[in-house]
Amino acid sequence: MESVNLIESFSLFKEDKNIDRATLMSIIEDVFRTMLIKKYGSDKNFDIIVNPDKGDIEIYKNRTIVDDEFAEDSFDYDPNKHISLTDAHKIEPDFEIGEEVTELVKLDEIGRRNVLSVRQNLVQKILELEKTSIYNKYKERVGDIINAEVYQVWKKEIMLLDDEGNELLLPKTEQIPSDFFKKGDSVKAVVYKVELKNGTPSVIMSRTAPTFLERLFEMEVPEVFDGLITIKKIVREPGERAKVAVESYDDRIDPVGACVGMKGSRIHGIVRELKNENIDVINYTSNAQLLIQRSLSPAKVTSVKLNEDTKRAEVFLKPDQISLAIGKGGFNIKLAGKLTGYEIDVFRDNDEAVVDIDDVDLVEFSDEIEESVINALQAIGCDTAKSVLELDVADLVRRTGLTEDVIEDVKQVLQSEFED
Repeated sequence: MESVNLIESFSLFKEDKNIDRATLMSIIEDVFRTMLIKKYGSDKNFDIIVNPDKGDIEIYKNRTIVDDEFAEDSFDYDPNKHISLTDAHKIEPDFEIGEEVTELVKLDEIGRRNVLSVRQNLVQKILELEKTSIYNKYKERVGDIINAEVYQVWKKEIMLLDDEGNELLLPKTEQIPSDFFKKGDSVKAVVYKVELKNGTPSVIMSRTAPTFLERLFEMEVPEVFDGLITIKKIVREPGERAKVAVESYDDRIDPVGACVGMKGSRIHGIVRELKNENIDVINYTSNAQLLIQRSLSPAKVTSVKLNEDTKRAEVFLKPDQISLAIGKGGFNIKLAGKLTGYEIDVFRDNDEAVVDIDDVDLVEFSDEIEESVINALQAIGCDTAKSVLELDVADLVRRTGLTEDVIEDVKQVLQSEFED
């Protein structure tokens, strides 16, 4: 009965774990040899024949025939390696001294406890093999897009199942803020990293990594997939905005036009997948000034001054272009800085100042705002109320050297001027 259960387990493992024949045979043989060493002290004189397809397992013990006197009196006699001539003749009358006798070892002779131990060891070996297989498979697929099904939704992460039933994890931090999934949904994500935790592989997926956007471009734009267009760099603020610098080595191909497609046909699919994330495709250039101008799109830049030592760029724009350069939530200027590698400071172009009749000069607030604060703001080109309100707190703190509390107080004073 024990042998039947053991044989059934081999077939089940082969079917469920999709283990190839040679690997399964090797595992089964290793497990049995470990058991034989434990029971007999050695496995050298044993042959194991495994047929995993039928579930047949046969163990043969090979012993050398010795004369009866050696068997009875010699200290070198080992019943696991030797057999007396008398006992050999009981098996086959024609046997002679020095020949080998091969006998079939029944699983019942091994003992119930050893059989159970073999089964447990087999289960453990198969599980270890499965974990190693999953780890190696996904380690090679880091950066690839996987389509998986939502199996379970938790507060901090989602468990996905691939087409082979392997468990994948999509943490909340790797989801686009507007992502919402329920059990059974199909999810497209990129393999972000693969880790081993206590011997168990952990496959982390991501929808926020720049690589995810790069793979989507490869899927939607044949020229990118074929290598005719190269993606030089991608920066993202997931769910809000992304900037993609592209370059073509073929003068006949317009890289930006090819990526966007006719009437945006190619990029629309990517935008939908990213929950309406705005994507700016930029023609890459090694000219830093020109790249900064392009990266601040849709704003039109008047001029750019670079400081290569500090990696800072002073960008001058017309007053009506400043809000476009900064963008909603400051994402546009922040991503432009990441894309170009420069810290970008925005200034008004005073050569052609446009006066906003609704705007108010900062000096008008001298009764509510200290003179030193006004001077610090004017020093960075913010000489009106709206020019200050257009910049976020963090940017103003960095550029003026004022504290966050002071900036927030100033903004509150200025904002009250435009409230009904």
